Amino acid sequence: MHGSAIPFKQQGLALLLRWQRVLFTVCFSLVLSIPFAFGWKSGVASLLARTIGLGLIGMLVFGFFEQWPKRLPSWFARWVLQVLGVAIAMPVATFAIYVMSTQAGAPPFWEDKDRLEGFSVLCGMGLLLAPWVALAALVRQKDALARHQALAFDLERSELERQALDARLHLLKAQVAPHFLFNTLANVQALVDAGSPQASAVLRSLIAYLRAAVPRLHESATTLGQELQLVTAYLELMHMRMPDRLQFALHIDDAALALRCPPLTLLTLVENAVRHGIDPSEEGGRIDINVQRREDRCIVRVVDTGVGLRPSGNSLGTGLSTLRERLRLIFGDNAELRVSANEPRGVCAELDLPAIGTAQ
Repeated sequence: MHGSAIPFKQQGLALLLRWQRVLFTVCFSLVLSIPFAFGWKSGVASLLARTIGLGLIGMLVFGFFEQWPKRLPSWFARWVLQVLGVAIAMPVATFAIYVMSTQAGAPPFWEDKDRLEGFSVLCGMGLLLAPWVALAALVRQKDALARHQALAFDLERSELERQALDARLHLLKAQVAPHFLFNTLANVQALVDAGSPQASAVLRSLIAYLRAAVPRLHESATTLGQELQLVTAYLELMHMRMPDRLQFALHIDDAALALRCPPLTLLTLVENAVRHGIDPSEEGGRIDINVQRREDRCIVRVVDTGVGLRPSGNSLGTGLSTLRERLRLIFGDNAELRVSANEPRGVCAELDLPAIGTAQ
């Protein structure tokens, strides 16, 4: 009648004879035998055999009514059936043990004073203790079931939160892809409308770029080295569109190339610098990209000399807003995107990420 947590998928004989229950029952029966061991007339072995036998019978009755019958009337609780079953089993089992242990030709045990006294002790001990042990086991099972259900609810809630997070990330990535793609196609359309002889070369560069970029839109993570390849292709594409108005330079720490980052992270910063900084400026400007690893952190800075922050606020459009949300969902408070004015003009976007290698 061990009251430890029931494995909720275990049934039948496997549940009746769980080793934890058997071990608890044997140990508990042995402890109960100690006060009577020295005065037992038929010997300690006889006392231990009968006490352990009664304990195992009570355990089996408890486990039997735990599973059968499968259904009970709504007004009758199963725990009542288990406790009553154990209480009734004790005198019946004790009687059966004494009858079967009576030697052939010997008088019945109730005619033997010593044996009758032993029967009364075991029967009284069983009736007094067994139902309470059964109740204690039931209480412990209820507690274990409550903990199991609480854990199951926590796991289910965590899984739902993870699914919601994945759905949110997929939605944000879906917003990023059309945002960048349509902006780039709009640039190509402007060249075609203007009849620029560079339109064909730009379109070829765009096709080559998209062949490399589109498959990565669905990846959960990429490396800074891969991001830099995309950024270089993008800047070369933009430079072909406005060769006199856009200059750029990359300053890259080789130790940072293998670090992981969300897809399109660096590209989003650069695309915002072009779209919101260089493009609106009549003189154009320059973009400097700095990537450094500092122990367990990675610092990415994209500085442009464009028109700078608008007086209406420091928002630089959908790209950075979406990037901030993606970083928050992936890294929590362990990543930060800072946007500030660059002197004498332009904007500095600085990204502080944990340095996570590709092997992790």
